[in-house]
Amino acid sequence: MNDLFSLSEQFQLSWPAWATAFAVTFLIGLSKGGVKGMGVFIVTMMAFIFGGKASTGIVLILFMLGDIMAVSYYRRDTQWKYLRQLLPAMMVGVLVGVWIGKDLPELLFKRAMAIIILFSILLLFYWEKYPPKEVPDNPLFARFMGFLAGFTTMIGNLAGPLASIYFLAIRLPKAQFIGTAAWLFFIINIFKFPFHIFVWETVTIETLALNLRLIPSTVLGFVAGVFLVKYIKEQQYRYLILFLTAIGALVLLIR
Repeated sequence: MNDLFSLSEQFQLSWPAWATAFAVTFLIGLSKGGVKGMGVFIVTMMAFIFGGKASTGIVLILFMLGDIMAVSYYRRDTQWKYLRQLLPAMMVGVLVGVWIGKDLPELLFKRAMAIIILFSILLLFYWEKYPPKEVPDNPLFARFMGFLAGFTTMIGNLAGPLASIYFLAIRLPKAQFIGTAAWLFFIINIFKFPFHIFVWETVTIETLALNLRLIPSTVLGFVAGVFLVKYIKEQQYRYLILFLTAIGALVLLIR
């Protein structure tokens, strides 16, 4: 492995690598606490430290921890209607991702994802000025976004930007956005978990031991996220997510 911070079997990382890992896992908690839009940056940095495929299992456990905290805190704000629309197609996308994920060129996948995300963001800015009457509430739109989110979450834990785009398109208020996203990813990450253990073998005793060291920074990030979200107004929240998601897509495109 030629990553800047190489990972041995015992996860003996350099101090710069540990510092970077703690910073990124803090951002995982921050995102699960409600400051959305950093998913691409998180996934990219973890892949930079641990390698693309290995990082998916490490990140998944920390995402699941964040999901548990998020569904506990935001449980009253969940909009189950949208979960019922998204989840079936999302699960199909996960299964397709399991099937072809091992053979898909990582660079091609990431650049295609970046282009899709950037196009979607431009479309959202257009919708901000000329709100559509039918597209966001169309079941076909929900299924299409759900399938893409499921496929990308299995391949590279990149469903966050697509889910954000969907929830922004249907104009969910801030609290409902966070609460619905929390349950969406809690369910889908549990669904993915066995595939990472038994098919891809990216969740092991060694990765779980590493996760135990990173949990405190994830919890601290979640607390910070919950605190910060309270002070962000609705429209500011929408633009913050769009901005962070666009930056992440650009990073993905040029990496």
